[in-house]
Amino acid sequence: MNRLIREKQVRVISCLVEGNSIRATCRMTGVAKGTVLKLLADVGQACAEYQDRMFRGLVCKRIQCDEIWAFCYAKEDHVPANKRGLGYGDVWTWTAICADTKLVPSWYIGGRDLCTAQKFVKDLAGRLKDRVQLTTDGHRAYLTAVDRAFGDNIDYSQLVKLYGPALGKPGKYSPGECCGTKVEPVVGNPDPRHISTSFVERQNLTMRMGMRRFTRLTNAFSKKVENLAHAVALHFMHYNFVRIHQSLRVTPAMKAGIANDLWEIEDILKLLPN
Repeated sequence: MNRLIREKQVRVISCLVEGNSIRATCRMTGVAKGTVLKLLADVGQACAEYQDRMFRGLVCKRIQCDEIWAFCYAKEDHVPANKRGLGYGDVWTWTAICADTKLVPSWYIGGRDLCTAQKFVKDLAGRLKDRVQLTTDGHRAYLTAVDRAFGDNIDYSQLVKLYGPALGKPGKYSPGECCGTKVEPVVGNPDPRHISTSFVERQNLTMRMGMRRFTRLTNAFSKKVENLAHAVALHFMHYNFVRIHQSLRVTPAMKAGIANDLWEIEDILKLLPN
């Protein structure tokens, strides 16, 4: 990695955070695939550690959470019997976003089960300074996870979506049509005006557009869950610190008071150990 000059490193990371695949990045930069993957791993690890350290004692008022699906190695039905387990097949990335600053302070990669929900919500709770209003979808694992992580010190509600029949011909990929929503207050006194998951669902789109391995109906999927984790950490580093949010006119980290200035790609690379 020391042989790759900083200018090349900046070009590689710039390609990755703009949604290019590993192979496309190699073609665009002239850097070998192994070198790109090694840089992704090193930078991703550094980004995860930096954000874990900086996102503490956050003064957030409204948080929205959701889970986004992807897969590693192969889709769940096609994973060989000898490779069953976490890291192969379906993988879910749980995310939280501050509705006011658009900061993504916490994410967790795992299954869509109670164990993962508890780890994710516990991590989120440990980053918040004050009582918040929380909105999630109707996934039942949140009920136990939020209760164990926050107790009564939260204003929590679920926004349950009601789906009708799937659109399109049978056998084709076609999501069900959302025909309504139902609000279910759970704990505390959540403000009905702010019971929403719109921001976190828009963040799901940002993830699918910004990380090639999250695009649907393509062969651009992660072969290893470790690379998925590195890509997610890099994505959120770029999203939180480098990319100016259109509605804020600053980065989420600047809006949240975590960063004073706009970061560049080269600033991310400075997180790498010498």
